[in-house]
Amino acid sequence: MMFRNALRSAVRTRPTNGLAAAIQRRGYAEAVPADKIRLSLSLPHTAVFANKDVVQVNIPSTSGDMGVLANHVPSVEQLKAGLLEIFTEGGSKEEYFVAGGFAIVQPGSKLSINATEAYKLEDFSREAIVSNLQEAQRIASGGGSEEDIAEAKIQVEVLEALSSYVK
Repeated sequence: MMFRNALRSAVRTRPTNGLAAAIQRRGYAEAVPADKIRLSLSLPHTAVFANKDVVQVNIPSTSGDMGVLANHVPSVEQLKAGLLEIFTEGGSKEEYFVAGGFAIVQPGSKLSINATEAYKLEDFSREAIVSNLQEAQRIASGGGSEEDIAEAKIQVEVLEALSSYVK
Protein backbone atom coordinates (compact mmCIF):
# COMPACT_ATOMS: atom_id res chain seq x y z
CA MET A 1 0.00 0.00 0.00
CA MET A 2 2.78 2.40 0.89
CA PHE A 3 4.59 1.55 -2.34
CA ARG A 4 1.44 2.24 -4.38
CA ASN A 5 0.89 5.61 -2.68
CA ALA A 6 4.52 6.57 -3.34
CA LEU A 7 4.07 5.76 -7.02
CA ARG A 8 0.82 7.71 -7.27
CA SER A 9 2.30 10.77 -5.63
CA ALA A 10 5.32 10.60 -7.93
CA VAL A 11 3.07 10.47 -10.97
CA ARG A 12 1.05 13.48 -9.83
CA THR A 13 4.12 15.64 -9.30
CA ARG A 14 5.70 14.84 -12.65
CA PRO A 15 5.28 17.68 -15.14
CA THR A 16 3.17 16.82 -18.16
CA ASN A 17 3.99 17.77 -21.69
CA GLY A 18 1.60 18.17 -24.61
CA LEU A 19 1.95 14.54 -25.69
CA ALA A 20 1.10 13.17 -22.23
CA ALA A 21 -1.97 15.43 -22.06
CA ALA A 22 -3.11 14.25 -25.51
CA ILE A 23 -2.73 10.61 -24.50
CA GLN A 24 -4.76 11.16 -21.32
CA ARG A 25 -7.63 12.65 -23.35
CA ARG A 26 -7.80 9.65 -25.64
CA GLY A 27 -11.21 7.93 -25.58
CA TYR A 28 -12.28 4.38 -26.27
CA ALA A 29 -14.34 3.33 -29.25
CA GLU A 30 -17.15 1.76 -27.26
CA ALA A 31 -18.09 1.34 -23.62
CA VAL A 32 -18.65 -2.01 -21.94
CA PRO A 33 -22.32 -2.67 -21.06
CA ALA A 34 -22.90 -2.18 -17.31
CA ASP A 35 -23.65 -5.86 -16.60
CA LYS A 36 -20.91 -7.38 -18.79
CA ILE A 37 -17.17 -7.97 -18.82
CA ARG A 38 -15.17 -7.34 -21.98
CA LEU A 39 -13.00 -10.46 -22.28
CA SER A 40 -9.84 -10.91 -24.32
CA LEU A 41 -8.25 -14.38 -24.24
CA SER A 42 -4.88 -14.61 -25.96
CA LEU A 43 -2.42 -17.43 -26.52
CA PRO A 44 1.13 -16.98 -27.81
CA HIS A 45 0.04 -17.98 -31.33
CA THR A 46 -3.56 -16.70 -31.55
CA ALA A 47 -6.37 -14.69 -29.98
CA VAL A 48 -9.25 -16.92 -28.88
CA PHE A 49 -11.45 -13.94 -27.96
CA ALA A 50 -10.91 -10.27 -28.67
CA ASN A 51 -13.23 -7.94 -26.76
CA LYS A 52 -16.08 -10.42 -26.28
CA ASP A 53 -18.81 -9.23 -23.89
CA VAL A 54 -19.56 -11.95 -21.32
CA VAL A 55 -21.47 -12.16 -18.03
CA GLN A 56 -18.91 -13.96 -15.82
CA VAL A 57 -15.49 -15.59 -16.04
CA ASN A 58 -14.18 -18.09 -13.48
CA ILE A 59 -10.39 -18.32 -13.48
CA PRO A 60 -8.01 -20.83 -11.86
CA SER A 61 -5.73 -18.46 -9.92
CA THR A 62 -2.73 -19.51 -7.84
CA SER A 63 -4.32 -17.55 -4.96
CA GLY A 64 -7.54 -19.56 -5.34
CA ASP A 65 -10.24 -19.99 -7.95
CA MET A 66 -11.90 -16.66 -8.65
CA GLY A 67 -15.09 -15.46 -10.29
CA VAL A 68 -14.96 -12.19 -12.19
CA LEU A 69 -18.15 -10.18 -12.75
CA ALA A 70 -18.78 -6.68 -14.11
CA ASN A 71 -17.13 -3.89 -12.07
CA HIS A 72 -14.70 -6.30 -10.39
CA VAL A 73 -11.87 -4.70 -8.45
CA PRO A 74 -8.74 -4.36 -10.64
CA SER A 75 -6.15 -7.07 -10.03
CA VAL A 76 -3.43 -9.17 -11.62
CA GLU A 77 -3.67 -12.92 -11.03
CA GLN A 78 -1.26 -15.68 -11.95
CA LEU A 79 -3.10 -18.63 -13.46
CA LYS A 80 -2.47 -22.24 -12.50
CA ALA A 81 -3.38 -25.27 -14.55
CA GLY A 82 -7.15 -25.53 -14.32
CA LEU A 83 -10.59 -24.81 -15.68
CA LEU A 84 -11.46 -21.45 -17.22
CA GLU A 85 -15.25 -21.01 -17.37
CA ILE A 86 -16.83 -18.30 -19.53
CA PHE A 87 -20.54 -17.55 -19.03
CA THR A 88 -22.36 -15.66 -21.77
CA GLU A 89 -25.79 -14.07 -21.80
CA GLY A 90 -28.56 -16.63 -21.78
CA GLY A 91 -26.67 -18.95 -19.44
CA SER A 92 -24.46 -20.73 -21.97
CA LYS A 93 -21.00 -21.71 -20.77
CA GLU A 94 -17.70 -22.35 -22.53
CA GLU A 95 -15.02 -24.33 -20.71
CA TYR A 96 -11.30 -24.23 -21.44
CA PHE A 97 -8.42 -25.94 -19.73
CA VAL A 98 -5.51 -23.52 -19.31
CA ALA A 99 -1.98 -24.60 -18.44
CA GLY A 100 -1.03 -21.29 -16.83
CA GLY A 101 -0.61 -17.60 -17.57
CA PHE A 102 -1.95 -14.31 -16.22
CA ALA A 103 -5.35 -12.66 -15.86
CA ILE A 104 -5.54 -8.88 -15.62
CA VAL A 105 -8.78 -7.30 -14.40
CA GLN A 106 -8.79 -3.68 -15.51
CA PRO A 107 -11.07 -0.77 -14.61
CA GLY A 108 -14.14 -0.48 -16.77
CA SER A 109 -15.02 -4.19 -16.58
CA LYS A 110 -12.21 -5.41 -18.83
CA LEU A 111 -10.49 -8.76 -18.39
CA SER A 112 -7.39 -9.79 -20.34
CA ILE A 113 -6.26 -13.38 -20.05
CA ASN A 114 -2.88 -14.36 -21.47
CA ALA A 115 -2.48 -18.12 -21.28
CA THR A 116 0.42 -20.32 -22.30
CA GLU A 117 -2.04 -22.92 -23.61
CA ALA A 118 -5.83 -23.22 -23.65
CA TYR A 119 -8.00 -25.96 -25.11
CA LYS A 120 -11.73 -26.55 -25.06
CA LEU A 121 -12.50 -29.10 -22.39
CA GLU A 122 -14.64 -31.11 -24.79
CA ASP A 123 -11.59 -31.73 -27.03
CA PHE A 124 -9.87 -33.98 -24.47
CA SER A 125 -10.07 -37.77 -24.33
CA ARG A 126 -10.23 -39.35 -20.87
CA GLU A 127 -8.36 -42.41 -22.15
CA ALA A 128 -5.50 -40.29 -23.56
CA ILE A 129 -5.21 -38.36 -20.29
CA VAL A 130 -4.98 -41.57 -18.23
CA SER A 131 -2.42 -43.11 -20.60
CA ASN A 132 -0.23 -39.98 -20.68
CA LEU A 133 -0.50 -39.56 -16.91
CA GLN A 134 0.70 -43.13 -16.30
CA GLU A 135 3.68 -42.61 -18.61
CA ALA A 136 4.56 -39.26 -16.99
CA GLN A 137 4.33 -40.79 -13.50
CA ARG A 138 6.65 -43.64 -14.58
CA ILE A 139 9.28 -41.17 -15.84
CA ALA A 140 8.83 -38.81 -12.85
CA SER A 141 9.59 -41.64 -10.44
CA GLY A 142 13.08 -42.09 -11.89
CA GLY A 143 12.68 -43.53 -15.38
CA GLY A 144 14.83 -41.04 -17.29
CA SER A 145 17.40 -38.27 -17.26
CA GLU A 146 17.23 -35.39 -14.79
CA GLU A 147 15.66 -33.20 -17.48
CA ASP A 148 13.13 -35.90 -18.41
CA ILE A 149 12.16 -36.29 -14.75
CA ALA A 150 11.65 -32.52 -14.33
CA GLU A 151 9.47 -32.36 -17.46
CA ALA A 152 7.51 -35.43 -16.36
CA LYS A 153 6.75 -33.85 -12.96
CA ILE A 154 5.25 -30.84 -14.73
CA GLN A 155 3.23 -33.15 -16.99
CA VAL A 156 1.95 -35.05 -13.94
CA GLU A 157 0.80 -31.81 -12.30
CA VAL A 158 -1.02 -30.62 -15.44
CA LEU A 159 -2.53 -34.00 -16.31
CA GLU A 160 -3.78 -34.57 -12.74
CA ALA A 161 -5.49 -31.19 -12.82
CA LEU A 162 -6.96 -31.94 -16.24
CA SER A 163 -8.18 -35.40 -15.23
CA SER A 164 -10.27 -33.89 -12.43
CA TYR A 165 -12.34 -31.98 -15.05
CA VAL A 166 -12.63 -34.51 -17.88
CA LYS A 167 -15.04 -37.34 -17.06
